[in-house]
Amino acid sequence: MNTTLQSGQSLAAEIVSGLAGLSAGIQVAGIEVGVCPPAPYLIPISAVIRGSSVQLGAQNVSAEKPGAFTGELAIEMLLDVGCQWVILGHSERRQFFGDTDTVINRKLLATLERGLKAIFCIGEMLEDRQSGRTEAVLESQLSKGMLGLSAEQMERVVIAYEPVWAIGTGVTASPEQAEETHAFIRRWLTQRFSPSVAEATRIQYGGSVKGDNAQELLAKPNIDGALVGGASLKADQFLAILRAAHEVAKSSH
Repeated sequence: MNTTLQSGQSLAAEIVSGLAGLSAGIQVAGIEVGVCPPAPYLIPISAVIRGSSVQLGAQNVSAEKPGAFTGELAIEMLLDVGCQWVILGHSERRQFFGDTDTVINRKLLATLERGLKAIFCIGEMLEDRQSGRTEAVLESQLSKGMLGLSAEQMERVVIAYEPVWAIGTGVTASPEQAEETHAFIRRWLTQRFSPSVAEATRIQYGGSVKGDNAQELLAKPNIDGALVGGASLKADQFLAILRAAHEVAKSSH
């Protein structure tokens, strides 16, 4: 729930402009970039990024088909304004707005059936981490949230691991902690689907990712990208993360 119309458009324009200087290398490296502005700004931001490689996503959606659901956003509406992605199950939706695993599962299934791609978020609270329940919590969120998904549908799902204790706190999971948890998620995907699905699924890290820690995080073998929060509100910080991603991709080729 950030930016105004003017500051949001300026931010998107700075990202497009900054990306132009990196674009050749980023495209060669296969790096995808997307922005997920607040719903009122989806159309004007879409106009700003049109013609660039930046993709458009929304922060939430309803599982319901268009109709009498005051205040909600339909999948068809997001598609209509040019969205390719939607974030589902973000910790703030879970924590403050009653998005249970069952609700998120309905949204995820509807999103994939009706043509959007999903960034599906999971993550544990600080007390879960401290009591050694991280894997149990994540396994529950994965199995309930992804109930009924096919291997084919997984081609349009990105998983974002965001430890709740590291969001907006300035505290980041160490690269080793993040890698260990990402490796667990990939093992779960292997068991639930197949080794090929697990290998192909992108697992992002989200939680105080910044330009100065992005390269070390993204260099880990099971961390495939970043779901960027506060640092995405400043173009120079966001572009620094993209540069770090490019450096990691370049060194791995």
